[in-house]
Amino acid sequence: MARPHSHPFVPYRPARHPEPEMIARGREFYAHMDARRSVRFFSDEPVPRECVELAVRTANTAPSGAHQQPWKFVIIGDPGTKRRIREAAEAEERRNYEGGRLTPEWREALAPLETDSDKGYLETVPWLVVCFAEKYGLRPEGARVKHYYVNESVGIACGLLIAALHTMGLSTLTHTPNPMAFLSEICGRPGNERPYILFPIGYAAPDAEVPDLVRKPFSQVVA
Repeated sequence: MARPHSHPFVPYRPARHPEPEMIARGREFYAHMDARRSVRFFSDEPVPRECVELAVRTANTAPSGAHQQPWKFVIIGDPGTKRRIREAAEAEERRNYEGGRLTPEWREALAPLETDSDKGYLETVPWLVVCFAEKYGLRPEGARVKHYYVNESVGIACGLLIAALHTMGLSTLTHTPNPMAFLSEICGRPGNERPYILFPIGYAAPDAEVPDLVRKPFSQVVA
C-alpha cells in the first residue's frame, strides 16, 4: 500500500517484458553501443537541427541530484562562432602539445589516439553543442540555490546525449580543451556555469578512421 505524500506524486508502471525479450533487448542495445566510436574526422554534410535538439531533450531526461538538473546545453551552428571556438581551442591545445603543459605520462596515454593541436573538425561539423554545468542555481531575484552532485548529474546527462546521437546515426567527440574558460565568454554564459564538455556533432566523414582500440573485458570492469 502506497504511503501518503506531502508533495505531488504520480503512478509509475514501467513496461515489463518476458525474460527472453529482456535479454534480447539488452544484447541488442549493448551491440548497438559497442559499435560507437569517438570521431575526429567529420563530414560537412548538413544535419537537421531537430536531431540535435532531440539529443538534448534525451540528455534532459537524466537523473540528477535532488532533481535540480544542473546543466545547460548551448547549440551552435553559426560559422563565425564555430571559428572563434576553434581558434580559442587550438590556442589552448598548442600550449598543451607544443608548449609543454602535457606531462610525459599524459603524452604516453594519448599516443595511441595520435591527437594534436589541430581541431579543424570544430569548423567542419554542422553543429557544436557545449554542455555547461551549473555550479549553483539562481532564483529570479538573484539568490543562489545550492546544487547537489553536479558532476555526477551532468556526466550522466552527457552520456545520454552521446547515446541518442549514436542511435540517430550521428557521430561526436567528447572534446575537453583545458582550460575551457573561453567557452563561457564566447557563449555568453553566466558565472554560475562552467564549461563541461564540447561536443562536435555531425556525420562521420566517408573516409573517417578511428584508433583500433580494445575495450576492457567484462572481467575487468565487474567485481
